[in-house]
Amino acid sequence: MMAGGASAVGYETFSHEADIGVRGCGPDLASAFAQAALALTAAITEPAAVAAAVAVDIDCCAPDPELLLVDWLNRLIYEMATRGLVFGRFEVAIDGDRLRGRAWGEPVDPPRHQPAVEAKGATFTELRVAREADGRWVAQCVVDV
Repeated sequence: MMAGGASAVGYETFSHEADIGVRGCGPDLASAFAQAALALTAAITEPAAVAAAVAVDIDCCAPDPELLLVDWLNRLIYEMATRGLVFGRFEVAIDGDRLRGRAWGEPVDPPRHQPAVEAKGATFTELRVAREADGRWVAQCVVDV
């Protein structure tokens, strides 16, 4: 969850009509993207309840950080949908316009994970990737559920 201070790292979801906003914060862009991914998981299930049994590598490339965030989250949604997984741990490295990430998770177990929603896609609604005045990075958008 969110914490205060210039090096704050955390995630949160926020209401947006029938959809769900996801927001990640961190001391650098990669941390904010990893936290946004945790917020995506938190919209579905409790991230701490997800075992890191399977690792999936994800590479994305986009001309600016906002498009890169949408691509990253949509790749995660695609991998969860096609593999029947839910992710609970993320590692992200960003170099210019390229993101290299790894997501760890496990097959969805409905009785245990009790998924609240099915994420369908990250959107451009409320899309924002920026460095705040306090130095932390924020990465957010609305996810269609």
